[in-house]
Amino acid sequence: MTSTEATINPAGLTCEHLYDPIGLTTIRPRLGWIVESDRRAQTQTAYQILVAESPEDLANDAGTLWDSGQVPSDQTVDVVYAGRPLHSRQRCYWKVRVWDGQNQPSDYSEPAMWQIGLVDPEDWQADWIGLETETTTDLEMKPAVFLRKAFALDAPVARATLYATAKGVYRPYLNGERVGRAELAPGWTDYHHRIQVQTYDVTAQVQEGENALGLLLGEGWYSGYIGFRGTHNYYGDRPAVLGQLEIVYEDGTTERLVTDETWTAEVGPIRYSDIQQGERYDARLEMPGWNAPGFDDQDWTSVLAQSRDPDVALVSPPGPPMRVTREITPVSVTEQAPGVAIFDMGQNMVGWVQLRIEGEDVEPGTEIRLRHGEVLEPDGRLHTANLRSARATDTYVTKGEGDEVFEPHFTYHGFRYVEVTGYPGELPLDALIGRVVHNDMPHTGTFECSNAMVNQLWENILWGQRGNFVSIPTDCPQRDERLGWTGDAQIFCRTASFNMNVLPFFTKWLDDMSDAQTPDGAFPDVAPRIEGMNKGAPAWGDAAIIVPWTLYQVYGDTRLIETHYESMQAWMRYIQEVNPLYLRTQRLHNNYSDWVALEKGSSAEQIATAYWAKIARMMAEMAEAIGRTLDAQRYGALAETIKQAYITAYVNPDGEIETHTQTAYVMALDNDLLPETLRSAAADNLVEAIERRQGHLATGFLGTPPLCFVLTEYGHLDVAYALLTQETYPSWGYMIKNGATTMWERWNAYTRETGIHDPGMNSFNHYAYGSIGEWLYRVVAGINAGEPGYRHVALRPRPGGDMTYAEASYTSSHGLIRSGWYREENVTRFDVTVPANTTATLEIPTDDPDSIREGDFPADEAEGVTWIKYENGFAVYHLGSGTYSFTAP
Repeated sequence: MTSTEATINPAGLTCEHLYDPIGLTTIRPRLGWIVESDRRAQTQTAYQILVAESPEDLANDAGTLWDSGQVPSDQTVDVVYAGRPLHSRQRCYWKVRVWDGQNQPSDYSEPAMWQIGLVDPEDWQADWIGLETETTTDLEMKPAVFLRKAFALDAPVARATLYATAKGVYRPYLNGERVGRAELAPGWTDYHHRIQVQTYDVTAQVQEGENALGLLLGEGWYSGYIGFRGTHNYYGDRPAVLGQLEIVYEDGTTERLVTDETWTAEVGPIRYSDIQQGERYDARLEMPGWNAPGFDDQDWTSVLAQSRDPDVALVSPPGPPMRVTREITPVSVTEQAPGVAIFDMGQNMVGWVQLRIEGEDVEPGTEIRLRHGEVLEPDGRLHTANLRSARATDTYVTKGEGDEVFEPHFTYHGFRYVEVTGYPGELPLDALIGRVVHNDMPHTGTFECSNAMVNQLWENILWGQRGNFVSIPTDCPQRDERLGWTGDAQIFCRTASFNMNVLPFFTKWLDDMSDAQTPDGAFPDVAPRIEGMNKGAPAWGDAAIIVPWTLYQVYGDTRLIETHYESMQAWMRYIQEVNPLYLRTQRLHNNYSDWVALEKGSSAEQIATAYWAKIARMMAEMAEAIGRTLDAQRYGALAETIKQAYITAYVNPDGEIETHTQTAYVMALDNDLLPETLRSAAADNLVEAIERRQGHLATGFLGTPPLCFVLTEYGHLDVAYALLTQETYPSWGYMIKNGATTMWERWNAYTRETGIHDPGMNSFNHYAYGSIGEWLYRVVAGINAGEPGYRHVALRPRPGGDMTYAEASYTSSHGLIRSGWYREENVTRFDVTVPANTTATLEIPTDDPDSIREGDFPADEAEGVTWIKYENGFAVYHLGSGTYSFTAP
């Protein structure tokens, strides 16, 4: 039953928002697809999903696990599997077809698959294993542990699957080859609550006869240095690895190889490899073939085997692992002193470098040191003071056997410059290659405009995201911190969601937040939480509500709301029970207020109260989304009560707000905390506060993200554009004019007058001020979610400033959205693309709506276009799916 007459086709099949995932620990996964069409205004009216146990069954249209039948629905996202119960290890193959508006069915999609992992604790037969005798080196860091097990397979193999994880970080090897490309796996979680398990299909790597499985184990976040207080051995002092290789033979029989006391272990060339401190590698101690069959391990030691803790959940990662995603070649190398050279990578990046040593005359035992830094001192030396106690240094000791290649295993650095000391002979430019590492999330957004500085700003924002999405959303990637600061994450989440598909990434991190919530309901300032760090700060703890709400807006995900609803309610109770007057003055803890704002005087309690109103409204919306109507009413009433208390406490009758700072006006206007009659006056006061600083912003982490949005909403688009394109201090442009290739932590991280800021807290790769990216996408280009998940798209491009064009794209869960505007002589052209099976409204700024055309037609006569209204200088149209080109005088 197929047809070539349908006007739509399904594509891009996902399971749990991933492509062909294996190892899932949810047995009712959510399925999704996009609808494609080359015609305008096409919708899906029904779908049919087939899920089978084998590719052959699926090819024969046999839904042996689930045949949904024809389901009348336009839904294409988060369709919950509703077939036969699934079990551990089960592989499912699926496809979908859809019906168009003329009730014509499409062909079935290309097949996709998913595989269930080990969901029952009894599925695990493996023990945790590690080095039996503890060994430490410099700074009490531990050498990496090499573990191996030889085994034989006596028959042809149909499927081989490796399940593995670590208390620490690890790399798996099979028959001398690395398994997968994951870096720093399994990533950082609170190891007392949950540990992520990686699942690898290794069918192609096993062989009949002799085999060997090798596991390389490092300290990672488990026992290595984390945070900025010299924290070491925080979760435990003995890294361990857990592995289970499951073999299914062609005759259907099975066999398991598990980590247990029969394994052997040894330390070798990796003398230490620490997240913050770096790695020391002595190539003279290499053990060639240690992870291959036939290696002699008689002198290796036995392992310490420990049983699994039933209270620690072993879960599948919700999203892609960290991987090397690109390589960078240096742009220059300069001799800084005899025997010391500095490489400029041309880009502040995160990861490490690969070192290449050429020549037959290198002496064994030659030490080559690689130090990493973000900027240079005025005299050209490497600036490392802002790293604080993090060494960020890799040391390679040569074996002296000709050409050698080194790159570290279990560390990462934030850097643009690399200082190389001890290199034998002349240093060629290609001696180093930068290896960029981050969670390998699909890129979903693009932005470009006629202003070169703004284009560089967008690139800087993207690089800041790459550098700080390393297992968790970190504050910075270079110094002795690298923590999951919750306020920073909620500030940047919406911008991040335009650049990449961050739903799985933040799904994982919200579990970290829940694991860190204290019994009284407080959320931490950093997640995963570290003892001794603060909890409960306004805007920081509030991230546990703001991030789920943001993900709901972007992806339409209600399961996250349901998962974390009770913990979110506990946080709301935590705030309200000590603030009966509806001003947030108690339980503020380490109230960061408008962090690192240049303008002093903003009231910390005023900002805290504004955030309370914000999260109350978000709770009302999320409660409504999951059918909690009474809760929605209660939280809506709470928000209104907070608003009235705020007005009474902080707002003067003339619209002036107590403290009269930029941030005060932004907070009040952005969070609907003013009477309608005073909003315009307050916006004028905000503009006056900007003019007092000669057209410069002075806001910090909290005031900056909504600043340009508030100016836009209240009729000051010109001021917003002026702030965006400002190039004198302080501004985004000032950063870029002074060499920034990522976002700075502070507006004054460097100034020409004072030089580099106090290194006690000064990062050149912080994403918080990159939150302006949201404004670029949503206002300059005009891409907005008209409904949660972009089922309806609100296109509101706002040409402005001196720009002659701006264009952006965003790949939503429903498909590709494009929006661009182009000033051409006497008209402005607006080009937009609306994905199939969605609709849009388009607002075009114009003084003459009757002159607007779409292609060769008056706009309201074009196919797929319906005129709605003309209001406040905007012509508003309803669009069906498709690509359109409008011109307006």
